[in-house]
Amino acid sequence: MKEFWQVIKRYVPPYKGYLGGSIALNILSGVFNVFSFSLLIPILQILFNVGEATYEFIPWHQGMAFNEITNNVYWFVSQYVTEWGPARVLLALCLVFCAIVAVKTTCYFGAAAIMVPIRTGVVKDMRMEIYNKIVRLPLGFFSQKRKGDILARISGDVNEVENSITSTIEMLIKNPILIIIYMTVLFRMSWKLTLFTIVFAPVMIGIMSVIGRKLRATSIEAQQYWSDTISQVEETLGGLRIIKAFLAERKMTDRFDQVTTKMKNKNNQVATRQAMAHPVSEFLGSVMIAIVLWFGGTLILGDNAIIDAPSFMAYMAILYSVIQPIKDLSRAAYSIPRGLASMERIDMILNAEDNIKDKEDPVRLSGFNDRMQFHDVSFRYEDGREVLHHIDLEIPKGKNIAIVGASGAGKSTLVDLIPRFYDPTEGGITIDGTDLRDVSTRDLRALMGNVNQDPILFNDTIFNNIAFGIENATMEQVVEAAKIANAHEFIMEKEEGYQTKIGDRGVKLSGGQRQRISIARAILKNPPILILDEATASLDTASERLVQEALDNLMCNRTTISIAHRLSTVRNADEIIVMDEGRIVERGRHEELIALNGYYKRLYEMQAL
Repeated sequence: MKEFWQVIKRYVPPYKGYLGGSIALNILSGVFNVFSFSLLIPILQILFNVGEATYEFIPWHQGMAFNEITNNVYWFVSQYVTEWGPARVLLALCLVFCAIVAVKTTCYFGAAAIMVPIRTGVVKDMRMEIYNKIVRLPLGFFSQKRKGDILARISGDVNEVENSITSTIEMLIKNPILIIIYMTVLFRMSWKLTLFTIVFAPVMIGIMSVIGRKLRATSIEAQQYWSDTISQVEETLGGLRIIKAFLAERKMTDRFDQVTTKMKNKNNQVATRQAMAHPVSEFLGSVMIAIVLWFGGTLILGDNAIIDAPSFMAYMAILYSVIQPIKDLSRAAYSIPRGLASMERIDMILNAEDNIKDKEDPVRLSGFNDRMQFHDVSFRYEDGREVLHHIDLEIPKGKNIAIVGASGAGKSTLVDLIPRFYDPTEGGITIDGTDLRDVSTRDLRALMGNVNQDPILFNDTIFNNIAFGIENATMEQVVEAAKIANAHEFIMEKEEGYQTKIGDRGVKLSGGQRQRISIARAILKNPPILILDEATASLDTASERLVQEALDNLMCNRTTISIAHRLSTVRNADEIIVMDEGRIVERGRHEELIALNGYYKRLYEMQAL
């Protein structure tokens, strides 16, 4: 339960006002429920003359026993029966009973309704916390996690927390209040009978807790299979073209069947154990009622009866009412472990270490004024695989630097170090003489614009994709950026122009059009440093010409760092950096590298062939 209370402390305090209202309404609900039973059952006993007892009024005094209060109620009713007649008194009592029940049910509804903002608020806060953590985590975290697993945690696991923990908050507020009120009344009615009764309550809760502990481990496994299922669906949607092209529908279906079968079997175990909660608690509650009936009967039937029959009927009615809150508490003890299992998986994201952090008092950057330098930079991933080895590189302001090499040479990793998507394992990178780890990450990335080989667009309008990340961008600014990127003409051919929705990842546009939209986005940002990652590699000749022209417009008067496989696109670079197996093996202009007759020339000749 320690983990449960930690979850409550993390997410419930902003809604403590609602908790106060729920407590007050639950207290009223319990009190009026006791009034309804205490009023109806003993009075009906008198009205229908079940007993021949007569009652004498006992003056009211402090610390009156429950039987003395009951005696006075009986006396008042008997007086009204004599004066008004049984039928009229019965009608009046029924109306009072209905009024009390109406107030009780209104309080009960209010107590439940006031908990709704807590449940929905906690779930919203939890999802926002996960999402904020996701956008803050470094890229290295996502290279080790499947997207489907993260989606499962922000959807299925949060839903499980809502169903198993936040819904339990209501039980933990309402049920203890009702139990305390009911047990107080029961003790006042007969402390011997109540003391005998409460011996069996811990037995019921203890049995349910044992079952609940076994559930937690099973729930963790079930949620992992849910993650596998979501991951499989995400991979299928992303690779549907390849699946169909290679006639792999049956193979993917079999894979999906295997993981869903495992999830079904594990969920069967969870559901079976959860289904035990009601019958077990029902049986134990019935056993308790039967034992109390036997023991209470001996108190009534004995020669020295300590409780009369009408009071015992009222006692049993209230006792039956207290069983349901006890059953709810036992069910809560059973369902909480499922929520805690999901919370463990959520905390794996929330507690993930963000190793790309700003210093407490970072150096502020207002621009790029001189040069960027790599000083003996090496980098290895968390699995120990070393990608870069002792890189020394200088990038002066306004220069066009091209990075070339075979796949796996470390080009993309080298470029990812510049905006601090990763930090070097050894050495350091400086901008205008200041180490990147000492500057504000926000200021650093504000200096840079990215155009990638696979354009990253969002399921939104063309306008919003171009203006992405730019505060208060005007239509005139967006149109001007689109014109420079050679995108304005095809945008205006669309029926809704700049308000055209482009679909998931821009699926409604061609490859060249998507690339020009991403170039327009970079133009609108107007960054002093431009990073190009194979921006024309996947385009046809006609699209490449338009995109290359847009890139030339974008690169004008900017420091450009471009990764290229097509060496023909970097012939005019101020300096070409040739990489192989994480090292710089050659550097210079195109003509100089050809004259070296080395690695670059071999790459160039292979592409020429």
